Amino acid sequence: MSNNPTSKVTLTNRNYLAEAKMRNHFAIIDEPLDKGGDDNAPTPVEYLLTAIGGCVSITLRMYAERKGWDLGKITVNVSQKEQLTPEGIKKSLIEEISFEKEVTDEQRTKLLEIAGKCPVAKMVKGETEINSKITT
Repeated sequence: MSNNPTSKVTLTNRNYLAEAKMRNHFAIIDEPLDKGGDDNAPTPVEYLLTAIGGCVSITLRMYAERKGWDLGKITVNVSQKEQLTPEGIKKSLIEEISFEKEVTDEQRTKLLEIAGKCPVAKMVKGETEINSKITT
């Protein structure tokens, strides 16, 4: 059995409602009313932001445990920002990371470096190739 993560997404015939299966877990995806959906679930972008926040927080906890640091609860707020530039709309992601327990400046610097090593963030930064094909 492969340990490589997989996700199967099936778009239903109900506007933009999609059903996703990951291992033995299920999720639904939709678009808000103003985008033609029924607002029954988070959007794909919201899931991506959630995946980044989850991955960053888990990566930080794993690192902190190896170092023996007690950070308490780790909160990662991830948001998409759009900025109008002369070239068009530029999109960026903002990560705001906070810890329940106090951290030193030295810990803060190292934790910020480690946050950038989260596998999902690395994928989003373009470090993973996507190969698409249509199957029958």
